Amino acid sequence: MAPPADTAAPHPRGIDPTTAIIAAAAVVLALSFGVRATFGIVLDPVSQTFGWPIAVFSLSIAIQNMVWGLAQPLFGLIADRYGDRRALWLGLGCYALGMVATVVSTTPMMQHLGAGLLVGAGVSGTAFGIVLAVVGRAVPEARRAQAMGLTAALGAFGQVTLPPLASWLTVAYGWQTTMGVMTLLLLPMALAIPIMTPARRGTAPAAAEPAVPLGEMLRRAVGHPSYVLLALGFFVCGFHIAFMTVHLPTYIYDMCGSVALGGTALAIIGGANVVGTLVAGQLGARFPKPYILSAIYALRAVVIAVFIAIPTTPLTVIVFSGIFGMLWLSTVPLTSALVATMFGTRALATLYGFVFLSHQVGSFFGVYIGGRVYDAFGTYEYMWYAAIVLGVVSALVHLPVRDRAWQAPVGAPA
Repeated sequence: MAPPADTAAPHPRGIDPTTAIIAAAAVVLALSFGVRATFGIVLDPVSQTFGWPIAVFSLSIAIQNMVWGLAQPLFGLIADRYGDRRALWLGLGCYALGMVATVVSTTPMMQHLGAGLLVGAGVSGTAFGIVLAVVGRAVPEARRAQAMGLTAALGAFGQVTLPPLASWLTVAYGWQTTMGVMTLLLLPMALAIPIMTPARRGTAPAAAEPAVPLGEMLRRAVGHPSYVLLALGFFVCGFHIAFMTVHLPTYIYDMCGSVALGGTALAIIGGANVVGTLVAGQLGARFPKPYILSAIYALRAVVIAVFIAIPTTPLTVIVFSGIFGMLWLSTVPLTSALVATMFGTRALATLYGFVFLSHQVGSFFGVYIGGRVYDAFGTYEYMWYAAIVLGVVSALVHLPVRDRAWQAPVGAPA
């Protein structure tokens, strides 16, 4: 059965429906990821306000990442069975409640609930798993990697603008005001979600795909070596990105003595990510996606190794942010497009959700262990070493992945 065609507002007059979907999807992604990226800016101020070790609020953000991953298959199931927009509205509601709880909470447990559980669920319902599934259903396979890359790239503008704004607000008015403003900035999602109209029954690319029960599709995925390797490799992406999003501002402050430079670094990463994601989408349409992914992870390891081997100065931070930003989320459209290639788009949100769960397990460890290591040793040195090793491992893991549709084993029923 195709995803339900739930009633939605018509696309803006005179705009191609696919263009409108991509634009609305980019708005949702930009706000979802932009607001999430500000938690690293307030990590130290929140800890100082309540006299907590860095690891306490790091655990809240680690829970956020883990819940994001654990909830992704559930939100994917809601999207695939009941409509994409229902999943998006639920995600927005959780996100807003979590942000409000973050502002008013004064105990670790309340922050774990607000910044952790609720925000994590909110990001899960408004991020790549749901949004890119909508885009994937709206375009034919030949354009899918490019369309997903364009959406992810446009969505990166939230990380370009919101971390510097959060840095300025935190210095000028405090972290509570910063989080309050970030909460209000989620509201434009309510205008974008109705535009993300599911394709009409019979016109979606998925309409030509054979109907396969969701349980059977999950069985195929778990038994498919390329799908399993893709999930294992995505663990490293989560480790890298979550560790740097949360702890890079603190690392930069320790090394360079500047709060603003941390926000600037995240903004530069976001800006470079726009270019990197667009390039990855274009490359994915021309070359085997697994090899591109392998190259991205290998380059990450090299860039990190060079960064920690030379003195850390504002200039090296800026250069590192620009180069690593090119590799930041360029893995996402390639990974989601591979899942769509293997199994089609009917259950894309659900199947990508399980791959993304691995990503978020990596995120949990990157954030939480990063905080524990910093509290124990007063440095992130060992975390950087771990990031290098994992980058090499992921580069190797992606090499055997095959960029082709799932096929039943010889002698087995299709």
